[in-house]
Amino acid sequence: MERTFREALRHRRSYYALAPESPIDDARIEEIVRFAIKHVPSAFNSQSTRAVLLLHEHHDELWKIVKRTLRAIVPEGAFARTEEKIEHSFAAGYGTVLFFEDTDVVRGLQQQFPAYAGNFPVWSEQTSAMHQLAVWTMLEDAGLGASLQHYNPLIDDEVRKRWSLPGEWKLVVRDTRRRTGRKDVQTAGRTHQGVQIKGAEPGFRTKIPQNSPEKFGDSDFLYTFALAIEKHAMRK
Repeated sequence: MERTFREALRHRRSYYALAPESPIDDARIEEIVRFAIKHVPSAFNSQSTRAVLLLHEHHDELWKIVKRTLRAIVPEGAFARTEEKIEHSFAAGYGTVLFFEDTDVVRGLQQQFPAYAGNFPVWSEQTSAMHQLAVWTMLEDAGLGASLQHYNPLIDDEVRKRWSLPGEWKLVVRDTRRRTGRKDVQTAGRTHQGVQIKGAEPGFRTKIPQNSPEKFGDSDFLYTFALAIEKHAMRK
């Protein structure tokens, strides 16, 4: 169902009772993330947001990392409640989108425009927030339920290592989407030079070789897995 922009914003909610199902296919989920990356504005046209879409086994692995990390720091008597929340409200979903900000882009702008140097980190966070809202609202409009979660910086290093992400990418938020009577997908990120897709449904669209960068609009999208993804025409 496609609503007006006002209707879509009003209808968006946080959903915690989720299931590993989606009313739309992986290609459509990917297209929603790509659409936000291409069309959401940013200060000075910085395009500093990065997104990593984790589906299927990659989604599951992320939440195992979260549980393992929290188990080491949460008091033993309190961990059972934490684990239950992760298992039933986050890990139970269909996928996850990780939102990052590319600190190299921010530093470059600070050097280029020193008079505004103190503002660029703030504007970067605002840029990320706009992308989060756009992706969340569009997934909601597609019939998915979601919630935003923040486990950074606790899991940052392990996430970067596991999915071979640049050290300059700063994790901002995790957007989890799944379904229990509603569609559910998890969204976690946006990128200026890269949207990474992990674990898409097998056999959809044209396959892209492992570690093959593709142009999409004004951004480079790096696919670190041999996923079946349709190539998009460059924006003129």
